[in-house]
Amino acid sequence: MECLQYPCSLRIVSLIASATEIVHTLGLTPSQVGRSHECDYPEEILGLPVCTKPSIAVDGSSAAIDALVRQRIVSAISVYEVFSDVLNRLQPTHIITQTHCRVCAVSLDDVERALGADIASRLKLVSLEPNSLADILTDIRRVADTCGVPERGDQVVRDLQANMQSISGICHAANRRPRVACIEWIEPLMASGNWTPELIELANGENLFGKSGQHSPYMSWEQLRTSDPDVMLVSPCGFDLERTRREMYWLTVRPEWSDLKAVRSQQVYLIDGNQYMNRPSPRVADSLRIMAEILHPEARVSSLNASYEML
Repeated sequence: MECLQYPCSLRIVSLIASATEIVHTLGLTPSQVGRSHECDYPEEILGLPVCTKPSIAVDGSSAAIDALVRQRIVSAISVYEVFSDVLNRLQPTHIITQTHCRVCAVSLDDVERALGADIASRLKLVSLEPNSLADILTDIRRVADTCGVPERGDQVVRDLQANMQSISGICHAANRRPRVACIEWIEPLMASGNWTPELIELANGENLFGKSGQHSPYMSWEQLRTSDPDVMLVSPCGFDLERTRREMYWLTVRPEWSDLKAVRSQQVYLIDGNQYMNRPSPRVADSLRIMAEILHPEARVSSLNASYEML
């Protein structure tokens, strides 16, 4: 994007991938000095110092990761480690974190534990809480306001709203409204919550599981079988397409799998959840575009098909 004039005194550390994307969209990437281990977009931030790491093994199966996360939460131990020495060396003016979910990303509590009183007194902690599409827009403005570029935040929000309204209008001109089950975790089964049900509705689909503004709920195979969706979207949190492919056996070996309408009609789609579906950033418009392409291919919404595939 165009490099805009930015406050030269800013030294931003973003500890969540979505915030790094917000910083970029606001034209503030030149002011970012540190990132989390999950921040991977835009490409120019990859050389920045990494300030965090997961405190559990994240290369196991869906079931193994779930078990490790549950152990940490029960023991009141964080899923992430924040490098206080790196933060101290970077001398940030702003650290962006979140209070939305202590499993999905580094949380405000993690950061406060890592910061000493001295460094904490010299910076601004910006905590995001994106439970819905409206919250995502609020968080964009929050980052912009705190970093001294409120007018850019307003413009980004206006452009994002116009883009999404345009896509939604195309979808609602379609003649069908498929019933959609969006899966956010494979084993155990979890449905997508938060802003995803809103995206499905904007794409002129009927959301079957999960509620707007609420955390992603666990679901049973009996619920999935009984609902018998027209379309299934599988986008595990933090998984790319290749990782999702590897984990699909948890679903496909189930005896109920082949009886599902979406399976029989070849309407099961794997989506890059890490890049698109699970990030509350300005790229949520791309998430909507992906859903529009899948649910209404006849509408010919411009392609992002490298981000998803039919099973």
